[in-house]
Amino acid sequence: MTRAVLWDSSAILALLDADDTDHTRAVAVARQIAFEGRPSFMTNYIEVETHALLVRKLGRTLAREWLLTGRLPIVPALPAEEERAREIVMRHTDKDWTLCDAISFAVLEARHIARVFTFDHHFRQYGRFHVVGLRA
Repeated sequence: MTRAVLWDSSAILALLDADDTDHTRAVAVARQIAFEGRPSFMTNYIEVETHALLVRKLGRTLAREWLLTGRLPIVPALPAEEERAREIVMRHTDKDWTLCDAISFAVLEARHIARVFTFDHHFRQYGRFHVVGLRA
């Protein structure tokens, strides 16, 4: 398994929003990831999701600033990973996972990445990754 960490939109929001209930934890986790020297990235789908979330929660000015200056490396999802994500959504009819969540799962599986920085319980619910951010 690679040492890389996928950053989810919930972690980025928590980092940027000092009023977020997870802000202090997000800052600590981000510092730990940097201290460990772990490569960090997001998918192209998470970039879109994060921008929409920031516009809605923190306003278009901050969202635009983040989009222009605060980006992590972007890993585009491959067509096979997108297809796998659709299979995940179709197979797990009892879950409220978004297509973006499932694409993240598929990218992580295909690229043998086990670590996710998120406050979204869906990653823990899927059960195949080491989730950093969420409390036990």
